[in-house]
Amino acid sequence: MGPDLAATPGFRDRLRASVEAARRLTGAFLVPVVDADADAPVPWVATRFTAGLPLRHAVDRHGALGEPALRVLADGIARALAVLHGAGTVHGEVDPDSVLLTMDGPRIGALGLVGATASPPPSPTDDMFGLGATVLYAASGGEQDTDALPASLREVIGGCLYPEPSDRPTAEQLVDYLEHQGLPAPEGGWLPPAVTADMAAAAAAVGSARAVQVPVPPRPVRAPGTGVSRRNVLLGIAGGAALLGGGAAALAFSGDSAPPPEGRAGGLGTTARPTRPSGARTTSAPSPSPSSADGPEPVVLAGPDAVKAWSRTGKRAPTCLEASDKVVMVVTDKATSFMEAASGDRAFEALNARKTFGANSSHHPTAYADGVFYLFCETPGQFDLLAAFDAADGKVKWAVSLAASDPGGAKIVSNYGRQYLAASGGTVYVCGLVRDGKFSVDAPKTGYIRALSATTGKKLWQVQGTDINNVLVPPSGSRLLAASAVPAKQPGRVQMIDAARKGARGWKVPLRYPSGYFSSGWPLTGYADGNFLFAGGKGDTLSVVDAATGTEKWHQRFEAKNGDRVRMGSPFAGPDGATVYVPIGSDLAALSMADGTLRWVATLDGASDTGGANLFTASLGLGGRHALCSADTVFATDSAKTLWAIDAATGRARWKYSDPSQPDVGFRWTVGGDRVFIASHLTMTAIAADGR
Repeated sequence: MGPDLAATPGFRDRLRASVEAARRLTGAFLVPVVDADADAPVPWVATRFTAGLPLRHAVDRHGALGEPALRVLADGIARALAVLHGAGTVHGEVDPDSVLLTMDGPRIGALGLVGATASPPPSPTDDMFGLGATVLYAASGGEQDTDALPASLREVIGGCLYPEPSDRPTAEQLVDYLEHQGLPAPEGGWLPPAVTADMAAAAAAVGSARAVQVPVPPRPVRAPGTGVSRRNVLLGIAGGAALLGGGAAALAFSGDSAPPPEGRAGGLGTTARPTRPSGARTTSAPSPSPSSADGPEPVVLAGPDAVKAWSRTGKRAPTCLEASDKVVMVVTDKATSFMEAASGDRAFEALNARKTFGANSSHHPTAYADGVFYLFCETPGQFDLLAAFDAADGKVKWAVSLAASDPGGAKIVSNYGRQYLAASGGTVYVCGLVRDGKFSVDAPKTGYIRALSATTGKKLWQVQGTDINNVLVPPSGSRLLAASAVPAKQPGRVQMIDAARKGARGWKVPLRYPSGYFSSGWPLTGYADGNFLFAGGKGDTLSVVDAATGTEKWHQRFEAKNGDRVRMGSPFAGPDGATVYVPIGSDLAALSMADGTLRWVATLDGASDTGGANLFTASLGLGGRHALCSADTVFATDSAKTLWAIDAATGRARWKYSDPSQPDVGFRWTVGGDRVFIASHLTMTAIAADGR
């Protein structure tokens, strides 16, 4: 890093501040800074001499590390990053070149030069991606093959590599996760003998060398194909087995929290309007303006701050929520507890089932149906467990190891965190991706559907293929909807999967716009009154087809203002199936399920397609856990992390809720009966749908 960079405005100030912060940091896995000069013609930084080998050197020369060494590697880097992140700094260059292997464990510098000199600097989530890519490199010998990851690391390292930064674990969560597994530490030296011998030889060659002053170096330039890139890294999830144990300490919620938080202002502008609905199969008339007489006036969302029904503070932050009209299931990284929906009081004794990494855009580990809660969970030292809890008493009805019950082995179960759990009609469905080791964004994915008995947990049937992805399980009926897992530039389709015929393929409808359905996780399609709903055309058309035959009933095309691209989210319906809701940019449109007639359009005040409080950008599609309905209320979150309660009949906001101190990823929430339940940090809050 030469004089040109040193002359960059703000560079020396950033470096000086980072050096001062690094000098105050200490940790068993950090290499401390001992001296620096940010004002020298060529700035330099000196660190304490540490005898060891760069991880890349060790792996390139001696091959992949085994499971015990990989666990020490992951734990040590995470502990070092926890110190950095806790001090408000980032490293910015965690990779196989910057990680040093020593006799006592891995080391990284207390000052990551990219993190110190970049403007804007990297984030802690970037460090966690670097950690995941580094451990994957060490596990696969540089081949980036997640089949090489041991089961004890597959979920947590896969979580570090999630595309969405907010879905990645923190350094502290990773350390806690490894501690909870309770696996023994390696006996003797943690590294293979050949690596240890190399390390000893390198130390002898250096002799009594001590810290030296060195210029701030540039990032190493690697030949194509030799580095660890986000494009080539495959995401992973852990496997494992076991049965549930007895009750752990309850998640204790007690006391009322602070007064209701200040609400956030909304935004302005409507980004798209549907063509005038006619009930016909095609609609191509010009889009009406907001003031047009042939369409309803848009409703600008504005409402008072929500009034809390109750609020409780616990000892651990919830990772998952699920609710009935009477009970709320609260899952943390320590235990699973149950709360009375009406009061927030403890309903049943807690269980030691836990979920370290909770729900996100690609992984939904909870479901509720017919008086039973379902949960993907872990117990101490046990993984890949699916458990059913009776909502009447909180007791375990059954618990099965998905890995043990799968004749195909862990390749089916370990699916990179891309799991979706649903229950309907006496059947529990596990939907996800088949783990095939290596990843290419240009290759189709192989998905699967596994059906289990809701009564016993026994496997009923299973299907898989590249034509199964983004699976929708309706609340009733035996017909599922799956999309083909192909990249955006290839033709795709949706097809019916007949659960009554053990997953036999049914009718198919080609898609001109398959890109959204290439994403796995929460389904991006919808169901209402015996019909499937999905984005058709060029992604600007709501297509409605009969679930039994695939025959189109009607479709509605949306047009954006000023010729912009339509940003259509996932359609979803109210409980009675009479109304379908479609997010279009910063709008939420309500249409009659019978013929597509537009009932109302709600607009976020001050929103835009590219930023602000945008409904679409709240997730890959608003139809996931970012929008749910009760009998007469639509609940939706926007990208500003504000929850809106919208009157289903008029489109007007009843109330809004936001938490100024909420986590960076936003709060978690779910709907049960006529209440919405929100988890933000350690606080659980209930709000009545009508706001009273």
